[in-house]
Amino acid sequence: MKKAVFFDRDGVINIDTGYVYKAQEFIFIDKVIESLAYLKSKGYLCILVTNQSGIARGYYTEEDFKKLCDYMQSTLAEHQACFDAVYYCPHHIDGTVLQYKIDCNCRKPKSQMFEKAILEHDIDVTQSIMIGDHASDLQAAAKVNIANLILVGSHLKEQKALLGELSERVTCYKNVSDFVKNFTKWS
Repeated sequence: MKKAVFFDRDGVINIDTGYVYKAQEFIFIDKVIESLAYLKSKGYLCILVTNQSGIARGYYTEEDFKKLCDYMQSTLAEHQACFDAVYYCPHHIDGTVLQYKIDCNCRKPKSQMFEKAILEHDIDVTQSIMIGDHASDLQAAAKVNIANLILVGSHLKEQKALLGELSERVTCYKNVSDFVKNFTKWS
């Protein structure tokens, strides 16, 4: 079995300016590329799990999302930091695009994206980590028993409060780079 670090995208990998889908709007958070490369060098799979309700809302298409993923992955490839897999949820119950206007099982805090990744990549959840910037990211990871839950971002207090008892299992950092600086205690 393999160990993995799961990542949310907006607010964790790139600056979240709201419904990012164009390469020129995609700005990597400082030192995140080096952090991904480091985690991969330590034998972790890097898995992206991202809600993309902008597809359901009609702000951009799945093709737009995939083009942005190609841009992101090509940039990361230059640093040996590619994601090993990308899972996304295009759904939202309040969407305007009928085919995506559903209450699915993949949108975090539900756990279907994680379940699929665990099966497809033979992941050992007891050695794995989830890094997210919202309570829903960590709630989804906890449902599949991912052992280590990391909350990052500028709204840590508010998001941690939403986790209730689960907050006792959560460690907070400013960003992915700060987590990696303290990684020796995780590895």
